[in-house]
Amino acid sequence: MAVRAFSLRPLFENVVFLSSLTSWILAQIIKVLVVLFRRRRKSLRELAAIIIWRTGGMPSSHAATVASLTVAVGISEGIGSTLFIVCFFFSLIVIRDAMGVRRSSGLQARALNLLGKNTGERLGFDYHPVKEIQGHSPLEVIVGSLLGAFIAAAYAWL
Repeated sequence: MAVRAFSLRPLFENVVFLSSLTSWILAQIIKVLVVLFRRRRKSLRELAAIIIWRTGGMPSSHAATVASLTVAVGISEGIGSTLFIVCFFFSLIVIRDAMGVRRSSGLQARALNLLGKNTGERLGFDYHPVKEIQGHSPLEVIVGSLLGAFIAAAYAWL
């Protein structure tokens, strides 16, 4: 019995996959460039964390990725396809979450941490801050969505 080698070649020939991956990577790289452009001093470790892990910032990589996914599927499968409709509503949920829920909870966490720190200093106890998750502003989401849509269109038509 012959053993068949597992190949990733079809994945890397798929326009939907390539445009989505490119959108995500490019959005993360642009975030680092924006941070550097604003002249904030950051260590290489912090810049790597922005690329790999941290949320928030300009542009939204969440929006870029799902917009690219949706546009690429729309171009390749048609906007009447079930897959496009699933991607479209998935994108709406992800973008709404990135802009609304995560942003609100991040602002609430920041306020809670400030309150806890001030109260701890006044009453003499150690306050352990909660994690502040950054969401996205509407502009960050719009720029990310446009980036993803343009990249998907470029992969499909160029």
